[in-house]
Amino acid sequence: MIITKEQVLQALGNVEEPDLKKDLVTLNMIQDIHIEGNRVSFSVILTTPACPLKAMIENACRNAILHFISKEAEVNINMTSRVTTQKNTGVPGVKNIIAVASGKGGVGKSTVAVNLALGLAKAGSKVGLIDADIYGPSIPIMFGLENARPRASQVEGGKTRIEPIEKYGIKLLSIGFFTDPNQPVPWRGPMVSTAVKQLFNDADWGDLDYLVVDLPPGTGDIHITITQTFPVTGAVIVTTPQNVALADAKKGIGMFMMDAINVPILGIVENMSYFTPAELPENKYYIFGQGGGEKLANMLDVPFLGEIPLVKSISDSGDAGTPIVLDEYSVQSKAFIDMAKRVAQQVSISNAKVLDTV
Repeated sequence: MIITKEQVLQALGNVEEPDLKKDLVTLNMIQDIHIEGNRVSFSVILTTPACPLKAMIENACRNAILHFISKEAEVNINMTSRVTTQKNTGVPGVKNIIAVASGKGGVGKSTVAVNLALGLAKAGSKVGLIDADIYGPSIPIMFGLENARPRASQVEGGKTRIEPIEKYGIKLLSIGFFTDPNQPVPWRGPMVSTAVKQLFNDADWGDLDYLVVDLPPGTGDIHITITQTFPVTGAVIVTTPQNVALADAKKGIGMFMMDAINVPILGIVENMSYFTPAELPENKYYIFGQGGGEKLANMLDVPFLGEIPLVKSISDSGDAGTPIVLDEYSVQSKAFIDMAKRVAQQVSISNAKVLDTV
């Protein structure tokens, strides 16, 4: 039996991308088809290297060739990716801007932002992280960069560009790199907006799949400045299980949904969901209540991105400048990586919806 390229495309036309609800051929996700006798090889171009359905899609493609063409076929699949983007982000080279926000302080928003950025990078994405929490920048501590100062370089036209600091495979900028950590800085509205814009506009970010932005708690000047100046792909909302935190998270989500802002909600992360003893990692104790974040997500019809445990090693690793996601064997690291994959998944879905309407 002679296998043809047309047969391969016809067979793979039966494989649907679960999130985008179209087949892989229609989505132009099949490339580089090569056939030698009964050997069939091709590439599947996913919408993100952090795709949580990667193994499922690969298995479905293999089964389609064996079922629709020949059980004797030898199938070699190269699973690769090209991160999608829906519009010009206003930052050259950056495909997607992801805002991480919370309705109130103390819910671990910065911890989620840091481990989200690192989780995306570990999956193979090019990632940057902006610490836009003007009033309490914590990214320098969490990366062990308290005394770091970014370099500046001259580009064409005599303009000065800030060079983000690179660590653990991602590019970083924080307002904390430009201030004395021992001195308070009394920011006023116009100063805040100008400083935040410079982190975006005056930096040489290069090519990035995702630029994660750690916003201050609440709903203030910085949120409005960023969302009205840069086309943000979507927002991740961080909460804890308590009702008071959920009430504030709901207000935060409401801000992003306002007509004047209109930023898609990528989902809700419930931090400090349950306590897990180190010696009994399978045990979960929901000491602050259970299921609040998921209920809020269902109420507002937005994705629930997962539960992050309340474990001392998470805060210890941040204080030590080595975020927990770097410990690939820990249960906590897996929770953050799973969350990062779901965020990437929602970015792809959101981008597809926008492109379908263009």
